[in-house]
Amino acid sequence: EYVAGGTLSSVIKKRGALPVNEAVALTVDVLDALVLAHASVIIHRDLKPSNVLVDAQGRARVMDFGIAARVHKAGVPGAPVPSGGTPGYMSPEAASGAAPAATMDIFSAGVVLAELLTGKPLVAERDPYRAIYRVLHEQLKLPDDMNREVDDGLRGIVMRALTRELGRRHPSAEVFRDELKKWLAPRLGSGPAGATAGQPAASGSTTLDFLLRRMRHKSDFPAMSDAVGRIQGIVSSDKESVGSLTNEILKDVALTNKLLRLVNSAQFARGGAISTVSRAVSLVGFNGIRNMALSLVLLEHMQDKAHANLLREEFLRSLMAGSIAGELCPTAKDSEEAFIGSMFQNLGRLLTEFYFPDEAATIRGLVHAQPQPVSEAAASGTVLGLSFEDLGIGVSKAWGLPEGIQRCMRRPQGEPPARPSPDAAERLRWITVVANDISDTLLTSEPKDADAHLATMARRYSKAVGIGPAEIQAAITVARTKLIDLASAMDLSVRPGSNAARLLLAPHDGQAPVAAMVADTLAPHELHATVPAAGTAFTQAPKAQAAVAAPQRQVSEVLAAGIADITNAMVEEFKLSDILRMILETMFRAMDFRYIVFCMRDARTETLTGRFGLGVGIEKLVPVFRIPLKSVQPDLFTAVCLKGADTMISDATEPRLAQRLPAWYRANVNAPTFLLLPLQIKGAPFGLIYADKAEAGGMQLDEKELSLLRTLRNQAVMAFRQAG
Repeated sequence: EYVAGGTLSSVIKKRGALPVNEAVALTVDVLDALVLAHASVIIHRDLKPSNVLVDAQGRARVMDFGIAARVHKAGVPGAPVPSGGTPGYMSPEAASGAAPAATMDIFSAGVVLAELLTGKPLVAERDPYRAIYRVLHEQLKLPDDMNREVDDGLRGIVMRALTRELGRRHPSAEVFRDELKKWLAPRLGSGPAGATAGQPAASGSTTLDFLLRRMRHKSDFPAMSDAVGRIQGIVSSDKESVGSLTNEILKDVALTNKLLRLVNSAQFARGGAISTVSRAVSLVGFNGIRNMALSLVLLEHMQDKAHANLLREEFLRSLMAGSIAGELCPTAKDSEEAFIGSMFQNLGRLLTEFYFPDEAATIRGLVHAQPQPVSEAAASGTVLGLSFEDLGIGVSKAWGLPEGIQRCMRRPQGEPPARPSPDAAERLRWITVVANDISDTLLTSEPKDADAHLATMARRYSKAVGIGPAEIQAAITVARTKLIDLASAMDLSVRPGSNAARLLLAPHDGQAPVAAMVADTLAPHELHATVPAAGTAFTQAPKAQAAVAAPQRQVSEVLAAGIADITNAMVEEFKLSDILRMILETMFRAMDFRYIVFCMRDARTETLTGRFGLGVGIEKLVPVFRIPLKSVQPDLFTAVCLKGADTMISDATEPRLAQRLPAWYRANVNAPTFLLLPLQIKGAPFGLIYADKAEAGGMQLDEKELSLLRTLRNQAVMAFRQAG
């Protein structure tokens, strides 16, 4: 059959290491195919990523049985079959010329799974004979520095598939597949550590696994899960930095622009315009940016026009709950955790509305059935096989969200306690309950009755959270006001006259909601940076103006906005690394560079070496930049740095220029168009900003843009001087 989709090798090339659950689920699909083939006594013998298709539903499909062999069930060849396969994926016995057997495919499937988990071949040898030698004489191992989600249990399953000893390898593809399914099911189905009430039973885990597989067949769910996992992984890692999170966000232009607009809204504004993600991370903090990015990723992927209104309204209800919870917390740290925990408490309902709209409609019908309505938990359990809460927690666990947030997503049982819990985590759980119940009250109450209902709820929950009724009502008022600004910043609109429209009414205002509500579309709106006036917020260009604005003007606006942002940062006490990242990010976004790298002088070797940069895969590229400042025959890079001459190469393939490019550059970068901005103090070079594009002649600079780029370079020099 014709299968629309790409191969696993193209997926790995594009995305690198996959989220652990996705990698395991794809391997389960591969093993399903092998179980069927082996039952027909057929051995594939050439299993590798390029021979596995991923179809439009996200399922892995094994193809290319061109060298497959039919064997008797006892493993004795039905006819002489020559050895075959691809070096690097062949089992030791296949490499030695043994008769085809099912265990060969099991070994290859283990190698494929290892590559999905690491993003690179387990046997990375260009020489096929070297690859065969390694498989024959070495025990393949998984690297130590893998995703921490690869626990000892999964390592053991993979290593059993890769063992050279046939007696210790999985005896069949079915056993290998079932081991992976056992590892996957409890991991996705269990609640957060320490939670006991309402934990899903074993059958619930099976149901969750089934629902997750159905969601994974939607092409956007793996992309959303991947984005959430990468963002959360960077925030929670001790090794990652501002640069890592900035680089991750900058990969998505729409997310970058919306996040910058959001960070300048009333909800998060810190005074003055912020036009770089680096600055936003340093001011708002990792967790604050995480919350914004996750919220935007969730909204961005939930744009199904078939039932866009319901999705928007569900999301707005969640956002209202997060805003209220944030206002109820006394500290910034608790506020950030409460915001995302309260918002994600609705994750199961939101995912069901998006991926299973028919089931969601059935659940709503049961909840509102007359004369015998049922609770939402009971209705979702009946229709889905598990509650919205369990589904949301299972997905959040798969995404790697912290246990504290997962704990907030599970509602405590029983009536509100008479006094605040001495356990801060338990108190935070009650705050998320209060926030979501208040959000529901605002959603379902007529505007004229809302204040009275809110007062009743404030009195009911006051003792449980240790906040006076008046303080709770004041927090609600602030959160409602900020939600209007948040909705505008996120281009979030709902139907006029709908229940959700009540959430966008200003407190004590029964009139029409803000203008942002009137639009009835979830189509994404690209945001364009504009030069803000001093002290004003970063704004979106009018749509009509943005449609006709010249690209050069947009470049100048982003460059100028970045210069203003950096100037404001340098007035305060600053970290040199933060300023340099802001400079690189401004250039990177404005010029749409492929790569940008900052190099700095190493006094011991008199060499400019790469320190950090931006661009997909930049981590591998930065270390190759090594520009000697003392050379008998200076290459182009050395000459530019010594002369302090700003240089743009429009076509590096021109023979005379190509001869002057250093060997390390030709071997590792070799861009056809690039820009060099050297940094000097008193005529001595100490740094270099390198940036490139993938197309020859792809860089066009007018005088204004060149002047702004030089201003940014000069800001880097000034930052070094001020830092001493």
